[in-house]
Amino acid sequence: MTMPTVLRFSGQRARRQRKQAEQPHNRVFYVLLAAPGIIWLALLFLVPFYDVLAIAGGRLDFLKETAVAVYNPLDWSHAYLVLTWRDLFGAGAVELPVLWRTIWYTAVASLLCLAIGYPAAYFVARFAGRRKAFFLVLLIAPFWISYMMRMLAWIDLLQTNGYLNKALSLVGLPGQTNWLGGSAFTVILGLVYGYIPYLILVLYAGLDRIDGSLLEAGRDLGLGRFRTFVKVTLPLSRQPILTGLLITVLPMLGDYFTNTLLSGTRSTAMIGNVIDQQLYANGFEGEGAVLSLLLLAVLVVPMVYYVRATAKSAREAS
Repeated sequence: MTMPTVLRFSGQRARRQRKQAEQPHNRVFYVLLAAPGIIWLALLFLVPFYDVLAIAGGRLDFLKETAVAVYNPLDWSHAYLVLTWRDLFGAGAVELPVLWRTIWYTAVASLLCLAIGYPAAYFVARFAGRRKAFFLVLLIAPFWISYMMRMLAWIDLLQTNGYLNKALSLVGLPGQTNWLGGSAFTVILGLVYGYIPYLILVLYAGLDRIDGSLLEAGRDLGLGRFRTFVKVTLPLSRQPILTGLLITVLPMLGDYFTNTLLSGTRSTAMIGNVIDQQLYANGFEGEGAVLSLLLLAVLVVPMVYYVRATAKSAREAS
């Protein structure tokens, strides 16, 4: 065995021994580092989540017409689950159209967010140059204003005597349209306006990390700008697109505030509005809890897919 080989094996053995010696200390350090987050998660997520389970599996107090939480899993009832399932998929199915409408609104709004947000993020990441910091401030600026205030601003913009109708009147178009009277277009536009900043920031972060040498290699191989984008940039931005869509789709599916402010009618109600109404109606709190859990169960599917896709991408990168 040559001297370099002996030295290499000795170095590897020394690193393994040092890692084994540091492992207990590292484990304690990371446990202490994660402890505040775990405690916070337990108090503000797990405890309320179990409370929702207790209400969903609870019973109805017929005297007070309110739901009574049952915290012993052995005593849980499936009565609220049966009622909710009947409203969704039974003979009447009064909530099934709302469910389909929610899926439709979310799909259209997400695609619009991607169609608008991807070019904006791509421009800032690749062509902003020295003005990149300025454009980043513009992208972050919407987060300085609360979601409620941004939606209230849309009411001033879209009401009958609002700025949009005034602008339409100036160019000779009908300027008395009631945009806030139950328009699906208004609700979808509100969802896009409310959630697109999250998508743009995620897309920018992913596009900015793409190695420029890969794009130059594509150009050196004879690919034009468009083919370089399709063959190189777009595949490398698949994970940021998936992450951004997940961040926007999940809150959109449970959103109720946007529709309440910009429409407030039954014809545009989303599943979040149904849950909100049930939680404030005497005797329907249990059905609202079950519907929330069913929505969460549906959302688990894309979240699991995202975690697996992220882990696969990390393994391929390493």
